[in-house]
Amino acid sequence: MSTASSRGTPPGPPAGKQAGEDDRRDRREANLTERPPSATVAVVLGGSHSGMLAAAALAGLADRVILVERDVLPSGPASRKGLPQARHVHQLWSGGAIALEELLPGVTRRLRAAGAHRLPVTTDMVALSPRGWFRRWHESHFMLLCSRDLLDATVRAQVLADDRIELLEGAEVLGLDGTGAAVTGVRVRVADAERTLRADLVVDATGRSSRTPRWLTELGLPTPRSRTVDPGLTYASRRYRAPELAREGYPVISVQPDARSGRPGHGGVLLPIEDGQWLVTLYGTRGGEPSADDADFARYARAELRHPIVADLVERAEPLTDVALTRTTANHRHYYERMPAWPENFAVLGDAVAAFNPVYGHGMSVAAQGAVALRAVIRRHGWGAPGLSRRIQKAIARPVAAAWDLAIGQDVFYPGATEEGPTARDRLVAAYVDRLMYTATGNGRIARRVTDVTSLERRAEVLLAPSVLLAAAVGPLKPTLTEPPLTAEELKKADLQ
Repeated sequence: MSTASSRGTPPGPPAGKQAGEDDRRDRREANLTERPPSATVAVVLGGSHSGMLAAAALAGLADRVILVERDVLPSGPASRKGLPQARHVHQLWSGGAIALEELLPGVTRRLRAAGAHRLPVTTDMVALSPRGWFRRWHESHFMLLCSRDLLDATVRAQVLADDRIELLEGAEVLGLDGTGAAVTGVRVRVADAERTLRADLVVDATGRSSRTPRWLTELGLPTPRSRTVDPGLTYASRRYRAPELAREGYPVISVQPDARSGRPGHGGVLLPIEDGQWLVTLYGTRGGEPSADDADFARYARAELRHPIVADLVERAEPLTDVALTRTTANHRHYYERMPAWPENFAVLGDAVAAFNPVYGHGMSVAAQGAVALRAVIRRHGWGAPGLSRRIQKAIARPVAAAWDLAIGQDVFYPGATEEGPTARDRLVAAYVDRLMYTATGNGRIARRVTDVTSLERRAEVLLAPSVLLAAAVGPLKPTLTEPPLTAEELKKADLQ
């Protein structure tokens, strides 16, 4: 845990400050029992991205915010056991970055100072879609790019510098206290001792491993409706030292698969991150998965992807790490907002509501927007308002729904992704989105409307405006590009000329 000030020190304390940091942690844990019982208490389960942002959203609304985390969190940008997916590509679309800044003012500046890149969309994107190369139009939105470890450390330092937030590390969550009508607290185990934390609100931000469905049935509520779309995606990632001239100002490179090609999907993405590095992730669906073999990484990029540009780049860069492999990538959504009954004083946020195929890069942005929604509902209605938790859950579901449709629009068409196959709605939405993507390859106005939605800055309804429908019917206004739209300078920087 960092002791960095919320006014601008870098994430992670120097080694000489570790003793003071340990003292601060001890004081915070002591505060769990020393604060007056009359205080309004919010308990957040999970200390990763979603949990940190939920705690930030609740600070100032509750008298106390207790953040319960299973791991012992690192003091700086470092990997941890409970977050193996941190080794793969992550990004914050502008919709998520705006929400993050709203929750933690100044965090974007701190990330940039630590080495994160702000890249304009689609100006600094070289992307091959299923319907062809996108042109690089003028900036409409942006992305924040860095390693997940750096992002988490920067956010964690700012959140935990707030004395209103108390961290309980190394704590196992055992279950909820309360009834189907209202949750009253949460049971935890710390150092083999069980205790109950009483709470006016419990927020589950424990991610894909969330046990909320079981907890709800234990309270006497029905099993929530859920849906899984699993294309069988495997992720393989590796860090590289970029060629010296390409360490600053290089675009994102993305080669996307075609879900309806009749063969396994193969894709790859190269993101510029901090310290002059490239983080490269290759991915393949069922029957076309990459391996963890370092020697096979460049071969897969060249032989399996629809274009060799990623292979051309990594072959000119210096590998810094071994290949990291992950298979837990299915899209899974719980429809908590549709439950016939929902307990007061309980909410679910982030991947615990909906976990997305990481290739679309929406998980962290959706979590940030969900945390903003959580805060807005409590501010609007106040603690103890009847139906407050149901209102919170419905508000959290709005950004989830937009990202969900974007994710499954492609994934549902891979063989074995679902037991029942694509629904009629899936096919209709996918056909229209496919037409829009095709149009966007040669129509800048439609490209902007598409990125309005993919950046999570606007809802999908903007794609149904009459002018957009007409443009989709007409198709692209410019001819299809046959090669990646890299500039002569970018080709030279990466030694591709």
